[in-house]
Amino acid sequence: MNSLPVAPAIDAPPAKDPCDNGAPCHNNEPRHIGLDALRGLMMMLGIVLHAAMLYMQAPPPAAPFPTDRNHAYGFDLVFAFIHDFRMPAFFVLAGFFTALLVAKRGVRGTWRNRVSRILLPLIAALVLILPVTGLLMLDFFLSARFGTHDLIPDVNALKTLAAEIAAKTGQDPARPALGHLWFLYYLCMFYALIPACCWLARRCAAHTQTIARWLRSPQTFALCILGLTLWTAATLWPFKGGQVHEGFVYFTPHPPSLLYYGSFFVLGFLFHTQRAFLQVTQQRLPSMLMLAVIAFPLAVFSSTLDNAARGSSATLHLYAVLANALTTWALICVFIGGALRFFDRPSPWIDYTAQSSYWVFLVHMPLVSLAGWWLVQYDLPAMLKFVLVCGFTASCAFVTFHYCVQKTWVSDFLHGRRFDLAWPWVAPPASG
Repeated sequence: MNSLPVAPAIDAPPAKDPCDNGAPCHNNEPRHIGLDALRGLMMMLGIVLHAAMLYMQAPPPAAPFPTDRNHAYGFDLVFAFIHDFRMPAFFVLAGFFTALLVAKRGVRGTWRNRVSRILLPLIAALVLILPVTGLLMLDFFLSARFGTHDLIPDVNALKTLAAEIAAKTGQDPARPALGHLWFLYYLCMFYALIPACCWLARRCAAHTQTIARWLRSPQTFALCILGLTLWTAATLWPFKGGQVHEGFVYFTPHPPSLLYYGSFFVLGFLFHTQRAFLQVTQQRLPSMLMLAVIAFPLAVFSSTLDNAARGSSATLHLYAVLANALTTWALICVFIGGALRFFDRPSPWIDYTAQSSYWVFLVHMPLVSLAGWWLVQYDLPAMLKFVLVCGFTASCAFVTFHYCVQKTWVSDFLHGRRFDLAWPWVAPPASG
């Protein structure tokens, strides 16, 4: 979610590993433009995901929040689809680019960089952005549940809503939460794994050519996806419906969520050395797309049955975790392979979304909440409200980045440098 460092081409041999001594390795390598594009897409899907959340017909039992009276089941499917792969893909990318940063700066240099670019912005966002987000989300929930439209929440209504959610989930909804900032919080914890990731990368590096040869075989690649699916399914076992909707947004670390998302971070780190996996996703794109088309409906169906059983059937839960894990890895391969095949070339649109994505991530949630709360008082089609929320959020986020962030100290704080980007539709095409 932060400004990406310069990255090597997928086909290039891995940079010399500096993990053993922490010394920086200053290599001049081209950017991963395709993965930049993927990160920009994931950012935009965050707006879509959280806007769709407001108009779901039946929120997941693990997160039974009130939604707008104008709702549609299609938004449940949109939410489930994006949720199945977006954050796992983000953590794969985060691990990959962390490994790249280690290759350039060493372990200690990477930690110093992450303190400046992730930890300090997280602290600032907790003070400046989280309170606004929390207030506006509460305003939306209360408006959707009780039909009110007050900026300052009614205390009695809050108590009633909290009691209703607690009765459904058995958990205290009043616990201090991180909101969408949990991603940065988890990244800070995962950066502590860098020495262990380096150790694993060194062990795997000795077998790079063998692994690359195995992955080129369709049968062996299928076995690789099967192994990843089984591991992810095991980490999904503690979650209702085989979907991660609980535990991870709070300040108190949630071990099952840490294991689930941390696995993707570690694997992404290893993919920096084992780049053949990323390359093969391009070659297997049609088969992975077909697999995703089959697996996603199965995941929705099995999760619905598992949630309805309320934990009474281990068999249904097994189906749910397996189907969701398979969907996750199929979609990760589809989006990585698609990004590398179709978008791995210079583009002003990719440059702009990549550099603005950190800011858009930070501010999109209060904007989504504000728009959703304002619209909840009107009886309009759910699709129209959804489009208005997405359009308002994207417009405000990009306009503020363009005019208030990219050339100011805010960009220094978030990225370590300033930008002078033209709007992508007026920028000259980047030269190859």
